[in-house]
Amino acid sequence: MLSAADIVALHDDRCRLWHDTPTAAETATGWLAQVAEQHRANFDLWHIEDEARIPNAPDSELARVKRLVDKTNQRRNDLAEKLDLALLAHLEPLALPAAAAPLHSESPGLMIDRLSILSLKIHHTREEVERVNAPAGHAERNQARLAILIEQRSDLAHCLDELWQQTLLGQRRFKLYRQLKMYNDPSLNPAVYRSGP
Repeated sequence: MLSAADIVALHDDRCRLWHDTPTAAETATGWLAQVAEQHRANFDLWHIEDEARIPNAPDSELARVKRLVDKTNQRRNDLAEKLDLALLAHLEPLALPAAAAPLHSESPGLMIDRLSILSLKIHHTREEVERVNAPAGHAERNQARLAILIEQRSDLAHCLDELWQQTLLGQRRFKLYRQLKMYNDPSLNPAVYRSGP
């Protein structure tokens, strides 16, 4: 079910597709459709956060963008949890993860979220390497950054595959780690509930 190579390929493909055709319909099915949905949240969040950094943006625009960042980040986290729930549901009939196996500190859903962000960094760093009329040294500096990002993603993808294989063999386990964000919940954010209706 879980293949880091398939996930990385999907992330990179969707980065290219969504930059060229922002409203492209999703064609992945099953598990990979869930991975694509979570990646889309990161894709959207990346570009919304870019808007927050536009010089001289009016305060009203920054407030709008900040609210959209919070909403999209909540979706991103919820979808990472959904990935873990799907993996755990897949493992349940196999009596896995093995309760006595050592616990891994990070869940696959969170690792996939990190792979998604690395894909976005790689895509945008490649754009900077190829940027026409960039200052002297810009392409070289970004080529060095790109090599680091590719190595980091390769390492993380390997770790994800290893965790999954060890989980299937009963040698390792993971759990769902709820993010339990408080800032979007009006009943848990003091700045919201103290401001009144």
